[in-house]
Amino acid sequence: MIQKFRKKPVVIEAFRYYIDPRPDWFQDKVTLNEIITDETHCEIKTLEGWMIGERGDYIIQGVKGEIYPCKPDIFELTYDPA
Repeated sequence: MIQKFRKKPVVIEAFRYYIDPRPDWFQDKVTLNEIITDETHCEIKTLEGWMIGERGDYIIQGVKGEIYPCKPDIFELTYDPA
């Protein structure tokens, strides 16, 4: 039998790369060389490897402090303002 599950509601922090001001948690990872920034994109070191966040993408800090990029259309389908 297949069971269905719903994601637990969690609150995350996010900003749009090169649109919104960079939060301290993002800058801290830049200082540690876990995020490499460029004018058109950033490279983010994640548990799954390096991911690319492009200008306008949402950069998310998850519930355990993990940071990863998300395309705007996916972000808007997944998240509501808290």
